[in-house]
Amino acid sequence: MTAILDKQPATTARAPRRRRRVRIGRLLSLTVLTVTAALVVAPLVWALATSLRTPATSFDNPPQWIPTDPVWSNYQAVFDKVPFTAFFLNSVIVTGLIVVGQLITSTMSGYAFAMVRFRGNKALFAVILATMMVPIQTTIIPVFLIIKYLGLTDSRMALVLPAVGGAFGTFLMRQYFLQMPRELGEAARVDGASHFQVFARIYAPMARAPMATLGVLTFSAYWNEFFRPLIFLQSTDNFTLPLGLVTLQGNMGTGSISIVLAAVIIALIPSVLIFLAAQRYFVEGIVAGSFR
Repeated sequence: MTAILDKQPATTARAPRRRRRVRIGRLLSLTVLTVTAALVVAPLVWALATSLRTPATSFDNPPQWIPTDPVWSNYQAVFDKVPFTAFFLNSVIVTGLIVVGQLITSTMSGYAFAMVRFRGNKALFAVILATMMVPIQTTIIPVFLIIKYLGLTDSRMALVLPAVGGAFGTFLMRQYFLQMPRELGEAARVDGASHFQVFARIYAPMARAPMATLGVLTFSAYWNEFFRPLIFLQSTDNFTLPLGLVTLQGNMGTGSISIVLAAVIIALIPSVLIFLAAQRYFVEGIVAGSFR
């Protein structure tokens, strides 16, 4: 009994030190997160502030983070100088079709690799994953020749068709389907359901979180894509936003930086809105895909 009483003060003394370490750890984590968030947000704040200034004051040093006399006409000038609405619609059509195509193909292929047993499953999946390590620059010429053979050059479908399937989407959906119980599909198969019926009626409705994650990531990637539109498109009427915004720079970059950044801010709005709308599913999908 005496030994037990002697140990209690030592345990009691360690408790405040443990709490102090926990508080210090939380404070350090909060500091690191705050600094990181500031570094990420600062360029966006500078772009927004610069879009409301005149070109002459765009590069004042130190930068003016809050414009005293905001020039809202820069946003109207975006629509006056280039067919911004056409660029925007082209991006909506191209990106929307790619997102829908990737959701369909990646979800079905992920289900097949996770739930359907067939010869060469793992080998074929390894080959698909290996394509993620191949830079797009190495395949752009063969893809361009195929698009030219199909007669789709200088068209929006030249951007859509090569992008409707993706290795990352297949990997993400497969990882999620691997966590689902096989017994559900096996019971449906015993009742006479086909693989497609099992997929469409049982597993696909349960995969909304990773599908939202894939949709957000795909939208962000192809909404901001510049390289492929630069290669495949020649007509201004078919330009997407990233390619169309370059025309605002003018000859030799002599355009107004304030107007260019005003267009950039407008182009950011859809990505931000979609992320906010799907944020809960996005986080769930990322967490779910990190297991197995």
